[in-house]
Order: sequence, then structure tokens, then C-alpha cells
Amino acid sequence: MNQASHDASDLSCRPLQTPASTRTTRTRGERMADTAHRSTGAEGMGGVDGVAGGVGLTALLVAAARAIETHRPDSLAQDVYAEHFVLSAPASAHWPVRLHQAPDGDASPLWGRFARYFGLRTRVLDDFVLRSVRAGGARQVVLLGAGLDTRAFRLDWPPDCVIFEIDRDGVLAFKHEVLGALSAAPVTTRVPVAVDLRADWVGALTAAGFDPAAPTVWLAEGLLFYLPNAAETYLISTVDRLSAAGSALAFEVKLEKDLMEYRDSPLYRSTHQELGIDLLHLFSREPRPDSAAHLTNSGWSTSVRTPFDFTHRHGRGPLPEENDALAGNRWVFADKPRSAR
Repeated sequence: MNQASHDASDLSCRPLQTPASTRTTRTRGERMADTAHRSTGAEGMGGVDGVAGGVGLTALLVAAARAIETHRPDSLAQDVYAEHFVLSAPASAHWPVRLHQAPDGDASPLWGRFARYFGLRTRVLDDFVLRSVRAGGARQVVLLGAGLDTRAFRLDWPPDCVIFEIDRDGVLAFKHEVLGALSAAPVTTRVPVAVDLRADWVGALTAAGFDPAAPTVWLAEGLLFYLPNAAETYLISTVDRLSAAGSALAFEVKLEKDLMEYRDSPLYRSTHQELGIDLLHLFSREPRPDSAAHLTNSGWSTSVRTPFDFTHRHGRGPLPEENDALAGNRWVFADKPRSAR
């Protein structure tokens, strides 16, 4: 696949937009998005519970990393909304959102190296989705396990894009509350789909207006680590089935045979000690399926890269180290050729 990067201007942080409710005309997509917003039950429900523990808490960790990345002088990605999520949740309100607030600064395994990893990942996947909609012509994007992703609000999308965000009701409700308090409006049509990926997410996505006959850009960022083998296999097979020719997919996997070999790594140890997040307890420890090979065998063009490949490309980001919890991380990029049936 073409790995050419966009200029930093392609990833510019968008200012807060005029709320859609002030426009005089409304598209079908905007009405569809409003219906989906109401289906989350966000109004007055206190959605903070959705990010208060477990995997939901990791969404706040990534948001804190994006906030720190945003304020770096050599920032790879901008997300002005990230710090508001962190400061709005009691579980994370005391976490740093600027590097100078972090003990040990860049020398911190957690707020230095690990946060920089998430900043690099954000930039690489920003580039991927924008390249796919601009060059590939796809106009619907599906964020699987969207968490506190704000790409619908901060990237320069073509105006006819529809961004579907799939996650649990509580997570989407918390996001809705925080962004609503900022009067933030998406750059293009955003459709939250409140459903657990262990439930019938395909039915919920289709009911929200997803068109399986149209090319789609799929993104599973920081998701597959937590899924059992069978669940990952089902998800990848389902994405393949729902993807028309011209679709694209990016996801993240780990290749370690035994995650516990890294239980004493600085990244996992500091995350557990400082935040109480035991990532190794949350990750599935089952042998992983070869999802990249599955896609290749199904006719997709796939590319498997290490995060360090992009550190070298961008000139900043994590590099390999001893006892490295990132050693087995791989970022997979896949395109379904237009000749595919």
C-alpha cells in the first residue's frame, strides 16, 4: 500500500465549530446523527461511569497522552479536546496534561516514552484515514471501539464523509457531555453507535445508516489487545464481509507469545504503579490469530509495520530498548482492491 505521509498541515487541529443546530438547513446525515446521539441516552446520565475503570480507563490514558503530545513543541498530532476528557473524569483529573506536569518529564516511562508512542500512533492513523478517504474515495469511516477519539472534530474531512463511532453507551455519553460543554461540533457528519462489540454491533451499525455496498475506512486503534482470539477472528472476518472493493482497514496487534515476559518492563510497571492500570491483566493472553494473513488470503493488500519504522520516518517517537513492552506491537494497514468481489 502507498505509505506516503501527509504534511502536518493535513492534520491541523480544527477550531471549535459552530454547532450544527444553528444551521438553517439540515442534511439527512445530520438528522441521522441526531437520532443516534439521542439513542446513547447521554442527556443527564452521567456518562463518566463509562470511563471509570477497566478498559474504559485506558481511553483516559490515551487522551492524556494526546494532550501531552498536543502541547509538545515538536508535536506530531494535535487534539485540543483530549485534556478536557482527562480533567473531566474524577479518575484522571489529577493526571498530567502537559509534559512539565509529569514527574521526571520525558524521562518518565509512562508520560515520556509511552505517551510519545500514543502520539506517534495518533499521527500515523490520522494520516492513514485521511489518505484513504482522499485518494481512495471512501466516504464512510467506522471507528471500532472509538473510545475518546475526536477525529470527527479535528481532522480536515471532505464534507460528505460520515464517521461512525462504535463504543459502549457510557463511553459515548461521557464524550458527548464533555464535547457538548465545549460547544464542539464535528467537521462532518458523526454518527455515534452505542453498542458493545460483544453484542450485535453489525445490526446496530446498519441501523445507524452504514452502507456495506460503499467503500469504507475501518479503524481499530488499541482494540484487539483486549479481545479473545475468537472475537478478533470474528471482527476481522466481519469487516472483510462488510467491506466493498476500495475499502481500507488499519489495526494494531501484539505478536508476543507470552505477554508476561514483559511484566517488569518500565511501561507496564509505571502504568500500574502510577495509575493503577494493570494492562497485562486487561489484555487477552490467548494466542493471537494472524489477522494480517487472513486479510491477505481474502484478497486484501496488507502491510505490517513496527512503530519504530514511523519513529524513523518522522524523526521522533519511541526507539527499541531492553525489556521493551512495545517490541511485539505491529500496525497493520490493508486495502481491498477495487477489482475484488
